Amino acid sequence: MVIREFPIADSPSLRARADAWLASPDPAGPVEPKLAATVMFVRDGAAGVEVFMLRRVATMAFAPRMMVFPGGGVDSRDAEEALPWAGPSPADWAALLRVDEARARELVAAAVREVFEECGVLLAGPSSDTIVEDVASEHWREQRRRLLDREASLSQVLQEHGLLLRSDLLGYRAHWVTPVFESRRYDTRFFTAAVPAGHRADDQTTEADLAAWVRPTELLRAWESGEALMLPPTVVAVEEVAAASSAADFIAEQPVIETVQPELVDTGSGLVMRADLPR
Repeated sequence: MVIREFPIADSPSLRARADAWLASPDPAGPVEPKLAATVMFVRDGAAGVEVFMLRRVATMAFAPRMMVFPGGGVDSRDAEEALPWAGPSPADWAALLRVDEARARELVAAAVREVFEECGVLLAGPSSDTIVEDVASEHWREQRRRLLDREASLSQVLQEHGLLLRSDLLGYRAHWVTPVFESRRYDTRFFTAAVPAGHRADDQTTEADLAAWVRPTELLRAWESGEALMLPPTVVAVEEVAAASSAADFIAEQPVIETVQPELVDTGSGLVMRADLPR
């Protein structure tokens, strides 16, 4: 394992929550984390691999103003057994994610649903080796709205359009759990993918005020100078993208994955979040 420490002094809101927890821990114990999935879309740029990211609006209850990857919490209907599926099966994903089959289905489904809702990329196709054509039309914007408003499940939308979820387009990258001092906690799987030909990751989400392809080294410099905000899982993920030789290689990698849950530690010179990372 590799130990990393992330100072929290540069984030007043994070520091305030940490101080409150240390001063008066909740006697009921930490909040149970909600299952979530996020997807790192990567592509080859002129100066190396780039990654698509959002900056969350300042009014968000969790991680306001933070640079993040598209994603979000699991919805109860993501586990529907009728979900049309192609690629590695829910059983295959269960073995990889170290969960049961139902939970694997909902995590993969949540990843696909969330990136369609948040940035208009749909990892699905009419067959196991094809992708749905351009989904930027008014019709597909309406499908995004239906999903966002929970008028329809991902399974319903795919069945109505004769599509299969393409789980083979996803790679698995990391597993992070929010520290215990946070009042909103997530048990998040990090996936990787490329934006299919004919699709475009967009900024049509009310949860972000910026959506763009970024150069990892530039973002890391902005984070180090305090110009950009990122939580530890995002920092580590962006560092890994910066070290990638190509987008295809990054998606194909099979890194050692262990559950990482940062702990709040007072080093004597300041509070940090300490994380044990797999090598």
